[in-house]
Amino acid sequence: MTDKTIINDVRDQYANVAKSGLTNESDAVRSVASAFGYSEEELNAIPDAANMGLSCGNPVALASLKPGEVVVDLGCGGGIDVFLASQKVGPSGRAIGIDMTAEMLERARQGKDELKLTNVEFHLATIDKLPLADNSVDCVISNCVINLAPDKDAVFREILRVLKPGGRVAISDIALKQLLPPFIKDNMEAYVGCIAGAILIEQYRSQMEQAGFQAVTVTDTGVDLNVYAQASSQSGCCGAGEICCSPPTDSAAENGLNVVSLGSLSTASSPSTSNKTIHDGLVSVFDAFDANAYAASVKVHAVKSSL
Repeated sequence: MTDKTIINDVRDQYANVAKSGLTNESDAVRSVASAFGYSEEELNAIPDAANMGLSCGNPVALASLKPGEVVVDLGCGGGIDVFLASQKVGPSGRAIGIDMTAEMLERARQGKDELKLTNVEFHLATIDKLPLADNSVDCVISNCVINLAPDKDAVFREILRVLKPGGRVAISDIALKQLLPPFIKDNMEAYVGCIAGAILIEQYRSQMEQAGFQAVTVTDTGVDLNVYAQASSQSGCCGAGEICCSPPTDSAAENGLNVVSLGSLSTASSPSTSNKTIHDGLVSVFDAFDANAYAASVKVHAVKSSL
């Protein structure tokens, strides 16, 4: 998989989610957000279109945002964390969302208009090339997105560049406890589903330190990753743009894998050329192997030197 292929497939799949009927009105979607730390009060305070069940944590709850600060959300999607951050930084602050998927930003901008926010802005860009000035941001947050970036070193350098001296990072992400099995590591649907592109916890810490961050901590939250599949199953099969079941493949049976669910884990077809969604892939991935044995939802903290 080339970087360009990865970026295009990720963009296509998240565009499909943005165009789907997934919203905060769905009990299944809300259950994912709740499992990863969003309160009912927070979920009730955002536009319905902002939440699509794609979180792996609640970075705003980790960020200790203050009135007047500038906060940037990398891979903001429909804007759930930008909207929550805007409440924390207040009218004198700014909450900025960055996303490479136009369809996601369409949802986010509609939400901004719905809430009539004046301290929020959104930009179409990749997170390794931020359209922001040097030393201009107090805090960078992100939610289950950096694992999707092919060049994580470039992302970490960009975060460091835009942070003010003494600025901080509060990230929710997926990282690995151990190396993935080859049939997961080499699968595009597992990549788009935030698993195959993840790096080891220690590597995450090391790469941030090499980029120049200080006081880096990467902590396993202990949340059960199967919440994605459990929530998806609540929505039924092939209904309302949510989850669609796929038949098993012969190769899966030959390898002794879970043939009930491995149908959409075929490496022969790219998700950008099918009608499956990220959530379809997640169901297959989590049924195919013990995700919790290999991967974890993590919270990441780090600071930029004040010198």
